[in-house]
Amino acid sequence: MNWDRPILTDCGGFQVFSLSDLRTITEEGVEFKSHLDGSKHFFSPEKVMEIEEALGADIIMSFDECCPYPSTYEYTKNSMERTTRWAVRCKEAHKNTEEQALFGIIQGGFYEDLRKKSVEDLIKLDFPGYAIGGISVGEPKEEFIKILNFTAPLMPKNKPRYLMGVGTPDYLIEAAIAGIDMCDCVLPTRIARNGTAMTWNGKVVVRNATYERDWGPLDKECDCYTCKNYSRAYIRHLIKVNEILGVRLLSIHNLRFLTKLMERVRIEIERDNLLNFKKDFYKKYGYTKE
Repeated sequence: MNWDRPILTDCGGFQVFSLSDLRTITEEGVEFKSHLDGSKHFFSPEKVMEIEEALGADIIMSFDECCPYPSTYEYTKNSMERTTRWAVRCKEAHKNTEEQALFGIIQGGFYEDLRKKSVEDLIKLDFPGYAIGGISVGEPKEEFIKILNFTAPLMPKNKPRYLMGVGTPDYLIEAAIAGIDMCDCVLPTRIARNGTAMTWNGKVVVRNATYERDWGPLDKECDCYTCKNYSRAYIRHLIKVNEILGVRLLSIHNLRFLTKLMERVRIEIERDNLLNFKKDFYKKYGYTKE
């Protein structure tokens, strides 16, 4: 990759969730049926560790099961307990401890007692860092915020806190308020493929006809390569003719927007002004609720 900065690899737990029609979960692991050719593949915690170690990432994730929303209490409890057992197996199988930090993933769905139990059990395993998994999976925002703010304070204060699968500006700000250190999401590049840009004044769906002769940048407040060199009209043209450069330029912009947003969040934390920033940003971005 020639990327001389930290790299994190996921374990495949989200694919267990998203490919529910193509997999079978057992205590030993998960069997997948390829959507391409129908071939079968089996992933155990030990196999996942072998793959992640071979990839050589700096942070690797223990194998987990991500429950769909909604799920029953019994299903969620069984899933959470299996995730903890898999975490034990991952830690035992993880060899390259000096070069790679293995994080445990907190599960438990939207049941506070299960989240608490998951945190307690994983802390006993003394991972270098901890992640919140299994939220931002289609639940209402109120549920997301409730479980986030319940779970985050239970996590060790002296180790990284990682919230998985979160990438919209409002969720990133909520995560920072809750004390989260790291987030990840495919969102900035996914919406780029659909012709959408994130700006300081809300989303811009640049493929829309209104931008056909708009010679301004995607975002006047942005300092990225795309905004310095290309107009909305030209990017719209690229997207409309399926030219890959359009997707690349939108991806560059969206990634820069989110890194700039988080730079601003850090500044507002130092100023003890994050809640005021959130209020102003929500109003400017077009969110109707805080």
